[in-house]
Amino acid sequence: MGDWVVNSTKKGWLTSIFELGAWFGCLYSGFLAEILSRKYAILVNVGIFVVGVVIQCITAVAGASCLIAGRFITGLAIGAMSVNVPNYNAEVAPPEVRGSLVALQQLAITAGIMVSFWIDYGTNNIGGTGPSQSDAAWLVPICLQLVPGIALGIGMLFMPFSPRWLVHHGREAEARKVLSNLRSLDQDHPLIELEFLEIKAQSVFEKRSTAEKWPHLVALTPLNTFKLQFVAIGSLFTTKAMFRRVIVATVTMFFQQFTGINAVLYYAPSIFKALGTSSNTTSLLATGVVGVAMFLATIPAVLYIDKLGRKPVMLVGALGMGTCHMIIAVIFARNEHPWSVGANKAAGWAAVAMVWLFVVHFGYSWGPCAWVLISEVWPLSNRAYGIALGASSNWMSNFIVGQITPDMLTHIKYGTFIFFGLLTFMGAGFLWWYVPETKRLTLEEMDVVFGSVGVARADSERMRGINREIGLDDALRNMGVATGHDRSDNSSGEEKSRSPKREVQEIEMKN
Repeated sequence: MGDWVVNSTKKGWLTSIFELGAWFGCLYSGFLAEILSRKYAILVNVGIFVVGVVIQCITAVAGASCLIAGRFITGLAIGAMSVNVPNYNAEVAPPEVRGSLVALQQLAITAGIMVSFWIDYGTNNIGGTGPSQSDAAWLVPICLQLVPGIALGIGMLFMPFSPRWLVHHGREAEARKVLSNLRSLDQDHPLIELEFLEIKAQSVFEKRSTAEKWPHLVALTPLNTFKLQFVAIGSLFTTKAMFRRVIVATVTMFFQQFTGINAVLYYAPSIFKALGTSSNTTSLLATGVVGVAMFLATIPAVLYIDKLGRKPVMLVGALGMGTCHMIIAVIFARNEHPWSVGANKAAGWAAVAMVWLFVVHFGYSWGPCAWVLISEVWPLSNRAYGIALGASSNWMSNFIVGQITPDMLTHIKYGTFIFFGLLTFMGAGFLWWYVPETKRLTLEEMDVVFGSVGVARADSERMRGINREIGLDDALRNMGVATGHDRSDNSSGEEKSRSPKREVQEIEMKN
């Protein structure tokens, strides 16, 4: 690889070109999922991913340009699937477990990171660790990317279409059949009928919201679908109240990346080497511990995120991460010269321990909580586009961090940690003064917080009308469940947000 792993600027491009591809992939993900289906969009992106990996695999004979091109192409696929896969999971999963899937997704990501770090550690000794090291030491991890990619592709061949996509495109009989198979219940079971009507109500709601705002884009043609992605996102910037939500979603994701988490994950071996670890093998071992620490720290978030709230957890995490950065900077500044001659290794390991503590603070806080937060601040009619905007901000910030970190470590050294530490403390300040707590707030209460009173109420009124029109209210009353119209305006947020299907299940259990 020559200069590409020695020159800090080129190393930054080698890393960040993946994130740039992911940003573009994030932009086309919604269009592809709507015109092809969620299932086929994932399969197409698996194909793109495999092509990108194969191109990377010929780097040893074709040159570094293949690695650059291959990483950009795999980035396209990963960026698109970072949106498509969670959406597909949410649309085929039972409604009562969808919320926990957001945190579970972050746990799965950290598990993948952990495994990849230990694979790198295991292959590092192929051919030795010095000049004799074989190209297989880095080619094997690249080739192993094909294993999960192909496994996902084969698995998706046997997965059903999203019931929501089927209903939205007029294939209602097929949607009922898919729901029946997914829930292992007869098609005429009350729970299947109830979930089908809920999906249909959401589909009708989206179509009528589009017809009201952009009547010229109602027809589900590929061109209209493509235009709608950009027109709908542009509409989020048209009012002050909605723009405030844009700021919360995009700036939260900016600060999530500028905590420096991916600077650590991408360049951990280089960071640990700069912190005085004795060899590349030791640096990779310390990097493997990073993966384990973040994985274990994410587990409590999955279990307790709905009990503790988003804002308090993220504030504690930000303060913890910022403090770790500053401690590392002080240790680095005081020991940079001793480390250069192999002295004062204890201080180096103290700094390494602070890096491990840093990823723990990220794992339980900004990792999962930021994604939950940006999904909760939007009205029903804008949620899909708002989340896509937040994801776009995340990938672009990710690209910038990946690009600048090697040059920062080379030229300003311990100043890198001061930079990320200050930005992390700024993120805590932004969270404290600007971002509301979203735990258990109804959509109407969120409107009051953001100053757009009436948006969520109008959405709710439209949805109640649709529920009556398609027979969802009648189905609920027949099962002994209060409808949205029957619920008191004085009900708590938790009562209003309970799933009707969950209530039906509770009634059946009592009987």
